Amino acid sequence: MQNRTAYLVATGKLEIKDSDMPVVKADDLLIEIKYVGVCGSDLAGFKSTGNMPYPVVLGHECAGEVIGMGENVKNFNIGDRVAIEPGIPCMKCSYCLTGRYNLCSDMNFMACPPWELAALHKYISFPAMMCFKLPNNVSIMEGALVEPLAVGMHAVTRSGVTLGQTILILGSGCIGLTTLLSAKAHGVTNIYMADIFDIRLNKAKELGATEVINSANVDLVDRIMELTDNLGVDMVFEAAGNPETAKLTQQVVKKGGKIVIIGNVHGEVPFNLIRLATREVDLVGIFRYLNLYPKSIDAITSGIIDIKSICTDIYPFEEVQKAFDDAYERKMEVVKAVIEF
Repeated sequence: MQNRTAYLVATGKLEIKDSDMPVVKADDLLIEIKYVGVCGSDLAGFKSTGNMPYPVVLGHECAGEVIGMGENVKNFNIGDRVAIEPGIPCMKCSYCLTGRYNLCSDMNFMACPPWELAALHKYISFPAMMCFKLPNNVSIMEGALVEPLAVGMHAVTRSGVTLGQTILILGSGCIGLTTLLSAKAHGVTNIYMADIFDIRLNKAKELGATEVINSANVDLVDRIMELTDNLGVDMVFEAAGNPETAKLTQQVVKKGGKIVIIGNVHGEVPFNLIRLATREVDLVGIFRYLNLYPKSIDAITSGIIDIKSICTDIYPFEEVQKAFDDAYERKMEVVKAVIEF
């Protein structure tokens, strides 16, 4: 077998080359990767002008087929199709031992420093404990999309949103859409979505948003107040990763509501802490996910969530450069790009 890898060799430039086959440790699975989703964090690395240790390998939303395993692995068989949770926690620190392994300080996460792991390989070796079998009625492509779904699931789970509440999701990209799907799966029926791209808003409407708002054309705060009798929404989820949308959250949330920050918001965001305190508004942070792959897979299996519906563009591995270029440059058209091996 010959491994093939897509290397990021310079800003915005990917090259596919032969690479070494991975070493399969005693507790690992040898997996032939079938699908990799292109994430916003991958695009940030793709276009980074910072101190990247080129060549590096990107990708962390992935699934594939088991073709080998280490001597200690049980409960897996050759041919199993698996979704891969792309982080390896240390399982020794206080966060891991108290069940919050997503906060592990020694987490080795795909396509992140120290750049040891990534998905854009034909073959990878990965700990069996972080791999999850896919039922027969769940495709491997859907398995690759479990990762972004788990982010939306974690946001909704931590928010505590309940039936009858009204939420606003700022940003209708992949994570905004998985938050929408997760909220619906938890029984939320009144969901507003905001974005500046109509194609993303159309997708949000297709997936069940109550109302979509193009904030490039409409004053978002005025529209939300109009829709909520000047009260604001029970919860607002920031899924755009933008300082301006993060700032807006405090203007649209009602008294006693919650602001949930999902996106990677870089830079300073001015929050009026007195206003938040006197209105008893909770501010909730979201970092990846934990213990949610089984729940996310079950939601797909049962038909509660149609995760494949967020995918708009599929590219063969040989066109990985085009996949990244399109995902970065054609945001008005490409909602979610997936690479197929």
